Amino acid sequence: MSAVLSREFVRRFDASREEVWEALADTRRYNESIGLPKHEIREDPQPDGSVRFYATANIGFVTLHWEDIPQEWSAGHWFRHRRLFLKGPLKQLYVHVRFEDGPDGAGCIVHYRIDIEPRNLIGGVIARRVIFPATDRDFTRVSEQIEEWAKHQTATPYPTVPVRLDAAQSQRLESALTRLEASRYGHGLGRRLGDWLLSAQEIDLMHIRPLRLARLWGAKERHVIELCLQAVKDGLLESRWDLLCPRCKGAKLSESALDELPQGAHCASCNVSYDRDFARNVELTFQPAAGIRKVTQGEFCLFGPMSTPHVRLQLRVPAGGREYIKAAMEPGSYRIRTLEPGPERIVDHSDGNFPVIAVSEDGIEPEALSEAPDMVTLINRSDRDRVVIIEARDWAEDALTAHRVTSMQAFRHLFAEDVLRGGDEVGIAHITLMFTDLSGSTALYEQIGDAPAYGIVREHFDFLARIVRGHDGGVVKTIGDAVMAAFTEPESGVRAALAIRAHILDFNREHRGNPIGLKLGLHAGPCIAVTMNGRLDYFGGTVNMAARLQGEAGPGEIVISEAIASDMAAAEILNSKWLEQDLRAIRGFKEPVTFRRLLPDDTASEPE
Repeated sequence: MSAVLSREFVRRFDASREEVWEALADTRRYNESIGLPKHEIREDPQPDGSVRFYATANIGFVTLHWEDIPQEWSAGHWFRHRRLFLKGPLKQLYVHVRFEDGPDGAGCIVHYRIDIEPRNLIGGVIARRVIFPATDRDFTRVSEQIEEWAKHQTATPYPTVPVRLDAAQSQRLESALTRLEASRYGHGLGRRLGDWLLSAQEIDLMHIRPLRLARLWGAKERHVIELCLQAVKDGLLESRWDLLCPRCKGAKLSESALDELPQGAHCASCNVSYDRDFARNVELTFQPAAGIRKVTQGEFCLFGPMSTPHVRLQLRVPAGGREYIKAAMEPGSYRIRTLEPGPERIVDHSDGNFPVIAVSEDGIEPEALSEAPDMVTLINRSDRDRVVIIEARDWAEDALTAHRVTSMQAFRHLFAEDVLRGGDEVGIAHITLMFTDLSGSTALYEQIGDAPAYGIVREHFDFLARIVRGHDGGVVKTIGDAVMAAFTEPESGVRAALAIRAHILDFNREHRGNPIGLKLGLHAGPCIAVTMNGRLDYFGGTVNMAARLQGEAGPGEIVISEAIASDMAAAEILNSKWLEQDLRAIRGFKEPVTFRRLLPDDTASEPE
């Protein structure tokens, strides 16, 4: 048996431990930055439900094959990773990176240890003369980049040199940017997107998430979403629908069109099957158009800590074993599960010591408290090794869900053809619907004639669509003089309704001889999304109730369901408004319905 060769590189940082962890624990970016190639992963489900991962990568003329052991970590403290090579001069490689506060809590000290077990003499030479010197050089360079980033001298700890395009690619890029900047959905961000596509790491381009871009740029989420949608139409980006695993959050199935997305999928990594849910696990992501910058498939690193930053602890516990780990768990709600298929448990941690977590074949149970506030105790009472995962439930995801994007006006305008298969239907757990109807339109046509009246009606449709879009909603359809609009949140629907009513007052001041009255109704709840007449539409009791509530409104009134009025965010907007409560029998519903009526207010002035 060959002796294990080891090296440890120690670096003291002026940057804090939290900053250094954020950068170094992002192992995918680290590996791309130091020039490691992507590798293909093959997932091999085992009879006991666990999964083994095998990887293949080409380095020059050499093809490497190894088993990838899922990484383990305690967020902010350490991570470790092992690769078992199936053939070649190396037998295994093990990396363990440990983080600790500097003297007196200032800065951070990192211990980067690498252990290599050669298979033969050549492997020993490669370890000593190639791998160890390269690791030292790369770790030093990245450490210097992290220091510059922490001092706000660079935008990222992994700066890149922008990709150089050939003449044809440059022409395509400039043509796409010209169209994008001229569109109403560009928001002056087209050039910024183009520059970012050429300078970003490839890991960022594999799944471009508009919500993450908006946060990085300090831009409005709607503006960046609309920018990306328009960029697809202009040939700058390509879009795809990802079906995410609810356990590991990975995209296990992707399709270019919504009507190609199946009703469920299987995650080989977790060895579980799951259903499609528009509001939770169907995500719209983007990539650069292949004619501008081609992105290759593969992984830079599997299961890295910052790939899933909501996971605070991931640790393999041997069968019948017990582990004590330094891990500070902030007060909050946590989900405890295993990497292997099995039960999960929600733990609400208030403060003090975290509970001991016991895993068995039958379940996961919190027991007595761990010995110290900064310690977590894990017990495995099963007869096989288990990888225990503790993840924070309050982590804000950057996923642009199908539910959100399909309710936006820009999507319905640009991607009207992207619909569900005929006969397919999707349950939506919660949606806010608004119906509006123009009152007195018949009399208006008689008073001023068809052409002028139609112009006013058309103008009313235009400002309704503009206001709905400005509040992250979308017009689903028009029915005569009525409009049906959808929003993902009650708050957005309420703000849009108030803005519409305020605009009507301004509109009527400009058209004093021909004022219009608008009746609005809002309700929120579950519904079904289907394709009807070539577009995405909604059906169900929530739709019927929203339409009926609009029928209860008089000109200038907004009728709001109890479901809307009881929503915390919507109630905060409405608390300064005078809401008249009403109870009436409504056609199509057995029991009388309670709702709130917001009466006309000639002094209303709500921002659009």
